[in-house]
This record gives sequence, C-alpha cells and structure tokens, in this order.
Amino acid sequence: MASLIQDQLTTDQDLLLMQEGMLIRKVRSKSWKKLRYFRLQNDGMTVWHSRQAGGSEKPSFSVSDVETVRKGHDSELLRSLAEEFPLEQGFTVVFHGRRSNLDLVANSAEDAQTWMRGLQLLVDLVTSMDQQERLDQWLSDWFQRGDKNQDGRMSFEEIQRLLHLMNVEMDQEYAFNLFQTADISQSGTLEGEEFVQFYKALTKRNEVQELFENFSADGQKLTLLEFVDFLQIEQKEKGCAPDLALELINRYEPSESGKLRHVLSLDGFLSYLCSKDGDIFNPTCLPIYQDMTQPLSHYFINSSHNTYLVGDQLCGQSSVEGYIRALKRGCRCVEVDVWDGPNGEPVVYHGHTLTSRIPFKDVVAAVAQYAFQTSDYPLILSLENHCSWEQQQMLAQHLTEILGEQLLDVPLDGLLPTQLPSPEQLRGKILLKGKKLETLEQDAEDDDEEEPECDLELQQGSELEPELEPEPQEEEPFLRSKDKKKKFKPILCPALSALVVYLKSVPFHSFSHSRDNYHFYETSSFSENKARNLVKEAGNEFVQHNTWQLSRVYPSGLRTDSSNYNPQELWNAGCQMVAMNMQTAGLEMDICDGLFRQNGVCGYVLKPDFLRDVQSSFHPERPISPYKAQILLVQVISGQQLPKVNNTKEKCIVDPLVKVEIFGIHADTARQETNYVENNGFNPYWGQTLSFRVLVPELAMLRFVVKDYDWKSRNDFIGQFTLPWTCMQQGYRHIHLLSRDGTSLHPASIFVYISIQEEMETES
Repeated sequence: MASLIQDQLTTDQDLLLMQEGMLIRKVRSKSWKKLRYFRLQNDGMTVWHSRQAGGSEKPSFSVSDVETVRKGHDSELLRSLAEEFPLEQGFTVVFHGRRSNLDLVANSAEDAQTWMRGLQLLVDLVTSMDQQERLDQWLSDWFQRGDKNQDGRMSFEEIQRLLHLMNVEMDQEYAFNLFQTADISQSGTLEGEEFVQFYKALTKRNEVQELFENFSADGQKLTLLEFVDFLQIEQKEKGCAPDLALELINRYEPSESGKLRHVLSLDGFLSYLCSKDGDIFNPTCLPIYQDMTQPLSHYFINSSHNTYLVGDQLCGQSSVEGYIRALKRGCRCVEVDVWDGPNGEPVVYHGHTLTSRIPFKDVVAAVAQYAFQTSDYPLILSLENHCSWEQQQMLAQHLTEILGEQLLDVPLDGLLPTQLPSPEQLRGKILLKGKKLETLEQDAEDDDEEEPECDLELQQGSELEPELEPEPQEEEPFLRSKDKKKKFKPILCPALSALVVYLKSVPFHSFSHSRDNYHFYETSSFSENKARNLVKEAGNEFVQHNTWQLSRVYPSGLRTDSSNYNPQELWNAGCQMVAMNMQTAGLEMDICDGLFRQNGVCGYVLKPDFLRDVQSSFHPERPISPYKAQILLVQVISGQQLPKVNNTKEKCIVDPLVKVEIFGIHADTARQETNYVENNGFNPYWGQTLSFRVLVPELAMLRFVVKDYDWKSRNDFIGQFTLPWTCMQQGYRHIHLLSRDGTSLHPASIFVYISIQEEMETES
C-alpha cells in the first residue's frame, strides 16, 4: 500500500529533515511572534507542532489543504518585519479556501529553503495524483490514523476504532468476519495489502453491481456493445458510437487483458462512474467552450465587493491577500476603495470604519502580479475614489507605472467604438471603472489639443459640471469646493480621468434617461435593494438595459458582517457585475462559485440569448417560456465516505440526508430532501426520487447539500456541490462534495440518477 509520498519520505533530504523536526517562529502580527517546534509526521501528509522538541504535539495543518508555499518577500506581514527578521528566512504556507495564511520564520535561510522545497514537493505530488493514486493515499492516511501504536499492523481493536473514525456503524460479528477474510497471513492483524482488501470488502457497492449486471450478459464483464447500450440508454450520451465506449474502456479498465478484449470489468465500470466522465458536471463545460467574441455586456462577470477586506466591514483586516485570493479564484472585477493617506500616498480601506489600511501601490502591485494567473480575460478595477486632487495624481502615476502595458488607457486600435469590446479583444488587459470628465468622443476631439493640466479650473455652469455629480446611492467620492473667486474646481484629476476608457461610472436615474442620455461605455451601480426593486417594478426594462450597458450591483451597507445576498435574482435580470463578499462562505457564495465553475473558470459566462436581445420580452418575475416546462427527476441513491461533522467526537456517527435545491426565476426556486439514514456516513443508501418542474432551465442552478440530521437543533452541514443546469449530465452520476469553504472533501460523494423530461400536456 506504499504511496508516491511514502516513497519520497525515505529518499528526499528535505523531507527527512522535516520529519526530524525544527524550531520555527510562528508569526501572526507585529506583536505576536512565538517559537514552535514543527515536524512532518510519518504519514507525509500532516505537519504537527509543539512548544518545544519532545513536547506534546498537536496538528497544525494537512498537506492536502495547502495550495502553495511563498517566499518571505511575498508576505505583507513578513515584509513589515524585515528589519527584525531577514526575508530570506521567512516563508508563507497558503491554504485552499478562506483559511488564513501561515507566516513562518526559520532560524536560517537554509532551514527556510528546506521547508519551502519539501512542502512544495508534497503539494505537487498531491496535485498530480490520478484517481487511483488519490485513493491509495487516502487509504494510507487512514491506515496511519488507525494504527494507534504505529507498528505497521492493525489489530481488530484498532479496526473497530478506525470504523468509528470513518463514520461506520457496523455489526461487530460482521466486521470480524470481514477482518478474518482479509487476514490472509492469519497473523491476527492486517498489514498493507490486507487492509486494502478489508477496505474493498467494506466498500462493496451493491447498487453499482446490480446496475452492472443489468447490462452484462454474464455478470462478469460489459462487452463493447453492452457498454455502448448503457451509455446511450442510461447516460444519454447522444450519438454515442463504439469509439467513445472504447476510449472510456481504455481510460478506466484496470486490466490490460480487458483493454485488449475491449471489455469493462466491474472495477473498471466503478472507476468510470467515479471519474470526471461519470461526474454530474459535464466535462465539456470545464474548458473555455463559450463564444468569447460578444460585447462585455453579454456576459455575467465574476465580481468582488470590498475586495481588500478579509473580515467584517467595521473592524476587519484589509489585506492584499483579499485581491490575491479573489484573482486566483477567477474573479474579473475587484473593488478598490481608496482614500488620502500619509506622506502623499493613497491608502485602501473601508472609509469611516476601523478597518486596517494598506498602501494603494501595494494593491496595484498585487493586481499586476496575479491579474492573469487564473484567467487571461480582462480584469476590471472598480475604483471608489475618495482622494484629494493631489493624491489622485499618485493614483494615476501608480496605475500607469506599475501596470504598464497591462492597463488599457486608450480605445482599442485607437478607434471610436460603436459597442463594448469583447472579452476576446481585451485579453490580458486591465480596465479602470470610475468617474470620467469627458466622453470618449470628446477625448478623441481633444487628442490634437494640448493636454489639460491637473490644476484646470471650471467656471460655474461649465458643460463638464454635470459629469461631477456623485451617484446618489453610493458614498460621494467627489465634492466641489468654491475658492475665493467663486470658481468651481473639479476634484477629479484629468490624469486619472483619462485612464477610464470603456467603463465610465454614471448615476442611474431611470431606464428611459439611460436610453436617451448615456453611451454604451457608461455604467451604473445599484445597491442590492435598489436593484431588487427594479427587477420587480421594471424587470423587462432592466433586462433590455443590461443588453447594451454594464450594471454593477453591490451588497447593502447594513451587511457589516460581510454577509451576502443571493446573486441569482440579479442574474435573472441580466446584471453582469453582481459583487459578492468573497471572504464569506455559505449558500450565496456556493451559487456564485457554481455558476463560474464552468468555461475554464475564466470569470466570464455568456448570458442566455433572451438576456442578450435588446428587444427581449423576457421579464424575470413573469417569464413566458417559448418551450414546455422541464421535469427534473433526481433519484438520490447512495453516499460514500461522508466526513464527520466534528472530527473530535470519535464515537459520533452522522445521520445523513440529502437536500436538493434549485435556484432560478422565482417560480423555479424549490427545495426537497430525502429521509435521513441513521448512523451511517460511510455508505448510506436512500433510494429516493425527488421531482422538480422548471420553466427557465437556462437560468437554473442546482445545489446538492448533505446534512447530518439532528432532532434537537438545526441539521449540521456536511458538504455540498452546486452547478448550472446547462452543465448537468443525465444518467447515473457521482457528485463529489465540497466543504463549506469550497474545497474538496475527497473521496466523499453521493450517487444519483438524473433524468430530464418535457412536461406532458394534460387533456382538458
């Protein structure tokens, strides 16, 4: 049962030193810096720490939770301590999801390199594992946890304890029979391969075997034609030819003789069902598959609110880490709330609150570094500018100097556009969204004239004056002040104004006012309450408005805890930039992550055609579908290896149930759930079918949630997976669960059968 990682543990010098352990300083803030003894455990997958060598150890982190390891120069906290600790001795462990980074300072640069190289090696090994290798590693981890005395063998007592850890409630006699059968050496203990056989017996999938035998003539194998029948009849693989079946056999059949004979064994069949090809999420929707040549207004854009915050809106920490995390998860619109700072340098923070402050130039530097690591489609900087005239000059200087050619500061090809450019045309470009003194047309006329100085003064009544009016529903970033000569001085500096090209911020008055007075490159922002009211009162006008002009929606100022609204009802009206507090996990972020999981996680999703037609008759509150309603049948069959809700309670075994939720237009929003299965998180069986009627599937999102039933209080969350209807595969599918934080809970899954039918017309 040796894994890739265990092979490295005995040969790699860095990993050997990490297993011996090392004193490293753990740093949480400028005032909290403490020495801890860190040691890589023998499983190669967990790092524990203690106050001193030989002291009582406790878990620090799992390698599977680590996204990457950064050098000290890349940590804003370690940079702030550079005079105290050399940056070469520092490094940062960056975790998946929303877990805070771990900043560490070793006693020497060599020690820091040992841990950086070793951890990155382990992370790379975990990332590169295929399905079977991940399962082998998972089994190895459980063996290490169950082998309490670490002698490389497991007694029946240890097996019983392990079953509880793995969420299995099993009859003791039945468990002992499985144990004896696996104990081929008759030593009274299980070693590596014997433990694997015990696990296979434990995880025997009767429901999969029954399905296999339904299509297999001899119950031993699926011939090529039998497998083609299964793919066509059950999996709804349209136009499935023997070529596809052969490709899947070659990919998932473990035996070489089976591949040569073009047959699929039960093990191969199960491997296929658990793979990406057998996943509920259609693998053809994973890469970029949509038309990326349409105007920006035709796409939903993954957008972040108050991106600099990693906590609440009142006292939370501001950090460039907020930008890094948002950009790495595919976000394409980030918010920069900028104010006057000391020494003439603007700072980013949540104004009029106690949130901490970060230099604007640090934010721009982070954006420059991470803007296109996940997606090379355009990034929008939504600038909330509260700076004085002088510090705006610094804003413009930092943007142009740090971003360089990444920043789009003139129209493409130097031509006046007639519509918004496409994501494809803007690849690799950063666009500034903000106030602008003039229109693009006026900019073009001014090109041959001398560029205005930043001390330009406007007489009262100037034609530029209306452009300086603040958006009524947002904080006012621009004020006008009179000097002694009764002249008006625009606070917006022309140098900053000139950097805004396609995304000029304008106040919203009404849809008719926008049609009559605004250009396609002007964009308005709406509070969530304003946007919701517009959806209800003028839903069709909102849809039409969003076909040609971008809209940004932001959370209510009352959400001081950084909670989120449901983005679905704003997407229903075609709003493109529905900004979320990405630091806050939960249902709303699950829906957002689910929508943008498709199309290469590039941050842009093409809206349905009825949200792109400028003459669309679609009303999100009163939709009239040209098609018949769809009936979705979800048979929830079984679950596999569901984690404990609380790992500290060894004897507590979950009572799981599955809730299926649909979010879309109001009429389509629904939820149903199965009964709970008592005391079985390892292989629960439900076998229940849930039915849903959906009018507008193009906008529907499905969320599968597994919960632990609790009759005394609210059911506890175990895991979830959310995806768009348009990316869902029919047939027998596995749903691989994610944590509350959106990270993998491998190998936890649920097994379902999905069927979509057209609603039958009833006779009158």
